[in-house]
Order: sequence, then structure tokens, then C-alpha cells
Amino acid sequence: MSAKQKVLVSHGAVVCDECEIVGDVTIGARSVIHPKARIIADDGPIIIGENNIIEELVTIINRNPAGTDANTQQVMIVGNNNVFEVGCYVEATKIGDHNVVEAKAKVGRQVGLTTGCIIGSMCSLTSNEILPENTVIYGEECERRVQRERPPTQNLQIDFLTKILPNYHYIKKTKSSTPQRT
Repeated sequence: MSAKQKVLVSHGAVVCDECEIVGDVTIGARSVIHPKARIIADDGPIIIGENNIIEELVTIINRNPAGTDANTQQVMIVGNNNVFEVGCYVEATKIGDHNVVEAKAKVGRQVGLTTGCIIGSMCSLTSNEILPENTVIYGEECERRVQRERPPTQNLQIDFLTKILPNYHYIKKTKSSTPQRT
């Protein structure tokens, strides 16, 4: 590990060794990171909150757009209770709570996800905007609507994954309730 790389995993998080984590990354308690997920903090730290699920082949990357000052760092903050489904790609630096980015969806750097948003499978959202709470992007044309309630928490799935993943994968170890270097 280089001096620049610092990965902190909170107690209770399940982070598979087969995932790729690069740079300054903090992972909150009870978050689950599947094998083959990629979390890349190239141009600033990434802080992932509690109770998040990051599935296989997900890429979460904090990288400045081409043509910007290389010395400019922006912290990427991922809130709590978010789900990133298989193969999605996320560059958004502000992600609130209770959001779902479905399989193979793409969320660009200029997008802000507030609370309760769902980006549907295969939808690509790259415009410069902050989505209102409970916005759903869906369909081939990336249509929009607002739902009445936010998506439910995934506590049962987190409990299941926390028990099952260690049976089949090596897990990064933690030693206390505060974030630990790995």
C-alpha cells in the first residue's frame, strides 16, 4: 500500500478481499461490499456510510473530469442505506440516503442523488442536476416520476449477506468499533 492509500473499514462491515479498493476510502458499519466491486478514489477521498450494499462488478469512482485541475480534490460522500446493483457505474460525488442504483445503470459526476431516488436498470444519467427526493428514473427513454415513499431498507439482505459471504470469501478484518486500516 502506498502512503496515499488508506482504507478504513468500520466494525460490522463485510468487505470481500476480492474487491478492488484504491485510494483513501472509508467504509461505514454494516456495509457489504461484494467480490469484484471496484471503489476507486483517484482524485479525492470516498466516504461510504452505514448499511450500504455494493454488489458485484459495481464501479464507484471519484475522478475529476478530463480538463480539470489535477490538484482539485472533491470528497465523494455516499450516505446510508443505499443499494448499488450488479454492474452499475457511479461517479456522483453527493449521494444521500435510501437510494437504489439498479443493474448496469450509470450516474455521472455532475448528478446529485438526494434521498429515496431510484435509477433504473440500464438508465444513464449524466446531466448537471440534483434529483428531487424520491425521483425514479426508468425505462428505455429514462422517463421520470416521483414516488410517494422512499425505497425500503435492506436490513434483512444485509443480515443474510453478513452471515453468508464469510463462508465463501475471504473478508477484510476489523478489530474495534472505530474504522480500521486494512
